[in-house]
Amino acid sequence: MTLRRRRFLQLTAGAAALALPRFAIAQAYPTRPVRIVVGFPAGSAADILARLFGNWLAERLGQPFVIENRPGAGSNIATETVVRAPPDGYTLLMVTGSNAVNATLYDRLGYNFIQDIAPVAQVTRGALVMVVNPSVPAQNVAEFIAYAKANPDKLNMASAGNGGTTHVVGELFKVMSGVDMRHVPYRGSASALADLLAGKAHVMFDLIPALIEPIKTGKLRPLSVTTMQRSDLLPSAPPLSDFVAGYDAAFWGGVGVPKGTSSEIIDKLNTEIRSALLDRTITMRISDVGYTAFAGSPAEFGGFIAAETEKWAKVVTVAGLKPD
Repeated sequence: MTLRRRRFLQLTAGAAALALPRFAIAQAYPTRPVRIVVGFPAGSAADILARLFGNWLAERLGQPFVIENRPGAGSNIATETVVRAPPDGYTLLMVTGSNAVNATLYDRLGYNFIQDIAPVAQVTRGALVMVVNPSVPAQNVAEFIAYAKANPDKLNMASAGNGGTTHVVGELFKVMSGVDMRHVPYRGSASALADLLAGKAHVMFDLIPALIEPIKTGKLRPLSVTTMQRSDLLPSAPPLSDFVAGYDAAFWGGVGVPKGTSSEIIDKLNTEIRSALLDRTITMRISDVGYTAFAGSPAEFGGFIAAETEKWAKVVTVAGLKPD
């Protein structure tokens, strides 16, 4: 073997050795338990989704996917935990609409969500329903707007918390319809619902499953859903956009990882998550929580997050919203 040929084989072997570890790591991943960090308490919609997908990923990839609930500061504590984690695929974030809102709602965050979290996959999108206490005489959104304008600052809008999705969708409605309502934040949907049923609050936006029983019994009156499409869970409720042109808002969820995580690991997670969204048992469970399954690429999810962040930045600014 000539010296030149020997040198060529050494160089090509060295190049192959350098290329192998990254590919091999992705192929073997995961080799130990993975944690999914959730910024909301156990039993919340985000927590239920995380456990649903965690179980699927554990079965498919052969390692436990452990749910770690870190509620607080509108999910910022959980997000910062993931931002600070090594970008090795072993710490995932359950991403929600709160992340898009918080980018503007909070003046000082220890991270930049779009820059510091890499999108893996959007998994769900779900309509909220606008409901009123029967003491409000409006039978539809048009009548509600007229009633609210005739009674300025007399209607209380309940939400599950300041700056959360159930709050900002109401603020978007106020901005786009020109109505004036007093926002009353509660610590969770249950207490907000209790005051709505008691007539201390007059209107609320929330996921349909949380309100379906009082709707069925006539204790609450549904006026519309917040997405541009009707919901299979409440097909009689028209889209709010039928009355306020262009209105569109939803609960949504997805999975993210620390920026710098290899594209091979991101693609592997995306592939497995998308396969879950083809499973009827998974999609039915997602529907039970009030969502619709939504599969897409990491790039598509990144574009969606950017658009949502811009959209809610305008609402937060115009409405002058501040965190608690």
